[in-house]
Amino acid sequence: MAKLTKSQTMAALADATGMSKKDVAMFMDKLMELAYAQVKGAGEFVLPGFGKLVKVRREARQGRNPATGETIQIPAKTVVKFRVAKQAKDALL
Repeated sequence: MAKLTKSQTMAALADATGMSKKDVAMFMDKLMELAYAQVKGAGEFVLPGFGKLVKVRREARQGRNPATGETIQIPAKTVVKFRVAKQAKDALL
């Protein structure tokens, strides 16, 4: 089975819910805006039964340049991770 494109995903959601494609697109845009704002402010955004986006601070560490093998210093930074909910794992695996 091939991956769904954004427009295919929107069309499938519109068919499944009876909403228009425009309404589904607006809902998805607002959901993403809410998720970004929550992660930025509170540090996490939870979609119950699906998973959560979590803001995590990575400490500085040493790494290697794969081309030269030289040891380099990787600076500390903040990253966003997605943690899959147990309910989603159980349903998929």
